[in-house]
Amino acid sequence: MVQQTAPAPVPVLRGSWRRRLGAALLAAAAVLTFASVMALLGAWRDDAAIDARTGRATANVVSATFGRTIIRFATPDGAVRSPQRGVLYPRGLQPGQLVRVEYDIANPDLVRVADRGVELGVLPVLITVAAIWVVLTPPALWLRRRTLVTLPQNSGDEL
Repeated sequence: MVQQTAPAPVPVLRGSWRRRLGAALLAAAAVLTFASVMALLGAWRDDAAIDARTGRATANVVSATFGRTIIRFATPDGAVRSPQRGVLYPRGLQPGQLVRVEYDIANPDLVRVADRGVELGVLPVLITVAAIWVVLTPPALWLRRRTLVTLPQNSGDEL
């Protein structure tokens, strides 16, 4: 009598959708990090433009909302300006308040509150980027781990 042996199990790697989802989470974290760094670089560039050709004025805060703070100020040539994009670094401004501003003489619509600059945004951006990576990395790594499933080997008798 010949003893039959069970077919040997074949290891198969499963979970390609999990690996793709994990990679997507890491890609999202990288994109958000890139966007944050670009926002800081844009603020630095705006500050550099204002510092290169600085005009100073006293502005009236017209409105202050979450997304934008509108001001109105007069330039030395007598023109009254109210930048469409609002003022840079507006934290704490209230409608009706008078505030000192600095603007780019070549582009009077580029205005910031006096004595404020990009350094105000560095810490919030660092905290945001750190939080993004702390929140997204563990699930991404957990999803990307390989899962080993053992399947019985086909003996070739079944066709």
